[in-house]
Amino acid sequence: MNEHASQQHLPGRLRADRLRAGRRRTAAAVTAVVGAAVVAGVLAPGPAASAAPRPDVVQQRLDALVQEGKVPAALATVKGRDGRTRTYAAGVGDAATKAKVPMDGQVRIASNTKSFTAVVVLQLVAEGKVGLDSSVDTYLPGLVRGEGIDGRNITVRQLLQHTSGLPEYVDREGILKAPQRYYEPRELLDAALAQKAHFAPGTQWEYNNTGYLLAGMIIQKVTGRPLGEEITKRVIDRIGLRHTYFPTPGDMTIHEAHPKGYQDNPDGSLRDYTELDPSWGWAAGAVVSTNTDVTRFFGALLGGRLLPAAQLAQMRTTVPAEAIGPGAGYGLGLISHPLSCGGVAWGHGGTIPGYETAGGTTDDGRAVNIAVTTIPDAETTMRVDKVVDEVLCR
Repeated sequence: MNEHASQQHLPGRLRADRLRAGRRRTAAAVTAVVGAAVVAGVLAPGPAASAAPRPDVVQQRLDALVQEGKVPAALATVKGRDGRTRTYAAGVGDAATKAKVPMDGQVRIASNTKSFTAVVVLQLVAEGKVGLDSSVDTYLPGLVRGEGIDGRNITVRQLLQHTSGLPEYVDREGILKAPQRYYEPRELLDAALAQKAHFAPGTQWEYNNTGYLLAGMIIQKVTGRPLGEEITKRVIDRIGLRHTYFPTPGDMTIHEAHPKGYQDNPDGSLRDYTELDPSWGWAAGAVVSTNTDVTRFFGALLGGRLLPAAQLAQMRTTVPAEAIGPGAGYGLGLISHPLSCGGVAWGHGGTIPGYETAGGTTDDGRAVNIAVTTIPDAETTMRVDKVVDEVLCR
């Protein structure tokens, strides 16, 4: 989870704040993380990914991100108009050994996790077990109380839509200093409730992770099962995401071939954040996946394989989210982002120490997802977003 969102998210908020700072410096706008760059789904899972046989425009753009954007590595999966899926990589997978980047290697996908969590909530809505416009207190009675905060006045929809007014629980500095510390969800919630509400529920939009923390707690309360097991059963296994998993408590590793993830130290050196405890991200940002699996997930979602039509329509109903970028909208764990060539891309994106992901998919099946192995500065983040737009508009 999403240095971004005041560098607070690391799965989401981190990216939003950094983007706002970048916008002030450059008079341009981009996307948000572990807030969310746009990542959207293809209409159906594509053919098996294959390495690109020769450098092309995508490869050139990734090479430039490494050479000029100062990221150790960049990876991408692209589904073109021909329906074929191609994978790309640039840079080094290990800054010390200069090992190659594993093609379509696993990375922490941070706030893309929010889309997984939202899908499970909406499945429970379809099953009649959760009401979108029911209060948080319906499922977690008496739990959500604080200064200006009352779970009786906050709906499930507002949690998923970032309109709850709840304050952020993520402590960026604490996470960067102790990345291997384990957090219980209740401990994270207490950190949020110790603060004052940011606004009355439903009156504004503001990206934060606390709403998804509560969404994960509601899933557990309603199903009687751990969140990770529900996401695995209802999403990952259901659509066959073979390289995606929700880490179990205490699991700090990335299981399959992967590039290492880094952050800059004050002296300009790199600190390795590959192994960390993602418990602080939990329902908002814990999932590990690959670029190809991320595009398959959003493809299955938008293609109707994970939700009934009514719930998918709710997920795609957005409110303005200009902090993400001009014309952006936020639905229920899903972002719409306008493309320079017309139309929109759907999805999410995310930022966590060591990794940032961005991407998008159009309704006619064009798709791209990019991962870089650090949280980049605002200028590089904009470069990544421009690559996404360029690829989708080719």
